Amino acid sequence: MNTFLIRRLLAAIPLIIVVTFITKALLVASPGNFLADLRLNPSITRDYVEQMERMYHLDSNNVFERYWYWVWPALQGDLGYSFTKNAPVSSLIGERLLNTLLLTGSALAFSWVFAIPLGMLAAVYRNRWVDKLIGFISFFGLSIPSIFFSLLMILFAAKTGLFPAGGIHNQVMWDVMTSWERFVDTLWHLVLPMIVLGTIGLAQYVRQMRSEMIETLSQDYIRTARAKGLSRWRVLTRHALGNAINPLVTIFGFSLATLLAGALLTEYVFGWPGLGTLIFDALVNKDEPIVMASVVMLVLMLVIGNLIADVLLAIIDPRIRLE
Repeated sequence: MNTFLIRRLLAAIPLIIVVTFITKALLVASPGNFLADLRLNPSITRDYVEQMERMYHLDSNNVFERYWYWVWPALQGDLGYSFTKNAPVSSLIGERLLNTLLLTGSALAFSWVFAIPLGMLAAVYRNRWVDKLIGFISFFGLSIPSIFFSLLMILFAAKTGLFPAGGIHNQVMWDVMTSWERFVDTLWHLVLPMIVLGTIGLAQYVRQMRSEMIETLSQDYIRTARAKGLSRWRVLTRHALGNAINPLVTIFGFSLATLLAGALLTEYVFGWPGLGTLIFDALVNKDEPIVMASVVMLVLMLVIGNLIADVLLAIIDPRIRLE
C-alpha cells in the first residue's frame, strides 16, 4: 500500500510540471498583461510601468525564463505575490480553500446520497413510471446549464424568501450570532449553491448507476441468490450493489477536479467567497501567480481524487490489490 501511494504521488510531479508549463506558455502567448490598464492611465509614467514589468518579470516573452521565475520559488514553497490583491498567493488561497471545499464536498455528498438509491430504483423498476421519472430528473440535470440553473435558484430565493439569494453568511448579524447560529446560517446559505452543483453530478451518477445495476442484476450469481430465497433487499444490497458501484468509485477521482472547475461559475453567480471567484478575477485581470497556483491545486485535486478512488476500490472489491 505504501509503495503504491508513494509511486502515485511521485507520478504527479511530471504531470504538474507539464500542465503548469503549458499554462505559463498560454499566459505568455496571450496579448496584454495586468499592467495594460496602467499604460492607459496618463497620470502614470512609462518609466513606472517598465519598472513594474521588470519587478514582476513581465518584460520578457521567453516562456522558459518566465516559467523559471515562477517554478524556482514555487519549489521552495513560495507561490508568489498577487499582482492585483497585493497579498501572498498562499494566504489568499488558504482563506478561500475551506469555503470551496465546504461547497464542493457538500455537493459531492448530495450527488452520491441521492444518485445511488435513485439509480438502483431505476434499474429495479426498469421501464416503469419510476424509471421514467428518475430518467427525467437525470435528463434535467445533464441538460440545464449551471449558470441558468443558478439564476433560477436565485429567482426562487428572491420570490419566496425561503433561502438567501447569495453570500456565505448574514453579513449584518454575523458578529452577534452564537456559534450554533453561525453554523445554521452557513448551512442555510449553502443549500442553493449545493443543489445547483450537486444536481449536475447527480444526473451523471444516476445514469451510470442504473446501467451498471441493470447489467449486474442479469448475472447468474444474482439469479442464484434469488433461487436460494434471499429477499430482494438482501440481493440488492449484499450482492448487486458492491459490484455495480465500482465504476462510480472509479469516476470519483475525476469528480473532485470537475467539481472545483464547475464551482467557479456557481460561486461567482451566488457570490460565494471561494476559490472560484478568486480564479475568475485572476483570469480576467491576468494575475499570473494566482492562475498558476490554481492550476497546481486543480492537478493536485485530480491526483488526490484518483488516489482516494483507488483505495476505495481496493476496500470495496477484494479482487483488487494495490501492489
